[in-house]
Amino acid sequence: MAQDRRAALTAALAAAGLLALAPEVGWAQITLKSPKWSDLSQQEREVLAPLKSDWNNLDAQRKQKWRGVAQRYPEMKPDEQARIHEQMRGWSQLSPDQRKQAREQYKSMNKLPPEQKADVKQKWEEYQSLPPEQKRELASRPSSAKIPAPANTLPSGGKRPASPTGSR
Repeated sequence: MAQDRRAALTAALAAAGLLALAPEVGWAQITLKSPKWSDLSQQEREVLAPLKSDWNNLDAQRKQKWRGVAQRYPEMKPDEQARIHEQMRGWSQLSPDQRKQAREQYKSMNKLPPEQKADVKQKWEEYQSLPPEQKRELASRPSSAKIPAPANTLPSGGKRPASPTGSR
């Protein structure tokens, strides 16, 4: 009987010890590093160069997502690499409000049913195929005369940049 009590006490102490450590372990798992620009590798700095001036203003999660893009970059095709750089440059030129709006539009796009997503994508592709002068003409119309922008466009009429989460 004493042996049973000792085993139960040992088990209880072990469980208490694990529970005491659990918050620290859990916290360590959700805390993301927020690297400074100087902490990035040379390759990451080259790939992420369009974001350099804004890097310190990004939160840790966004920095990690962009680092993921930089790590996948060498395996991308040249046209994909060019698209990523173009999107980074566009993103870096947006105001914080425009970025917030782009994120919200992206989230709303993800909530659409597949057939509506396909319709928005088709309309976006049609818009993309327009000559620049027609795009400017559409952009100059009063907002009441415009067709609502697809969820993956920016207020400026440009493309929404790639989100590094795969994560668009």
